Amino acid sequence: MRKAIAKRLADSKFSAPHYYLNIELEMDNIISFRKQFIQTQNIKISFNDIIAKAVSLSLAKHPKVNSRWYDDKIIFNEHVHLGVAVAVDDGLIVPVVKFSNSKDLPQINTEIKDFAERAKNKKLSPSEIEGSTFTISNLGMFGIESFTSIINQPNSAILSIGAIVQKPIVKNNEVVVGNTMKLTLACDHRTVDGATGSLFLKTLKEYIENPVSILI
Repeated sequence: MRKAIAKRLADSKFSAPHYYLNIELEMDNIISFRKQFIQTQNIKISFNDIIAKAVSLSLAKHPKVNSRWYDDKIIFNEHVHLGVAVAVDDGLIVPVVKFSNSKDLPQINTEIKDFAERAKNKKLSPSEIEGSTFTISNLGMFGIESFTSIINQPNSAILSIGAIVQKPIVKNNEVVVGNTMKLTLACDHRTVDGATGSLFLKTLKEYIENPVSILI
């Protein structure tokens, strides 16, 4: 597994011209949203589940980010298949939530939880770790506030998700205590330029800071 990871990541890093975009989000609304969802639906969704859904909806609106470089042209993927990086004893594995933009939060929660458990027991089938069109990697649970990832080819981008941090923020010209989270989007410059990546992050920010819109 380490040999396979080393080869794939080296091929990606040295063949795709990476660049990085960073944003910081306010998380107070999503914290309240998650609490209310768990109470009303009796399903313990995670912040990662909500972000996965928001990313999937954002990709559907920005197909250039949901693309791949093939030989000398850009291929636009017809569907959103979200890769979710999972740490295992031997390294890293990326199971794929197929058609993730059309699935609701409980479905995404069930799939990601199932994938994570079976990944650690080495029980995923090859078809379950193939075909991703975009990948997310979350190290927030380890206390990492911000990091960059290497693109999981043939994807054009990967999103790195940091920890939710409580700190002073400015709201309505006043300093208050709030919760924030940092995201870093690594892009392949052959397929995703700066403006395209920025617009994708703008849409994602709107979904995450106004999480009720995810349900509409």
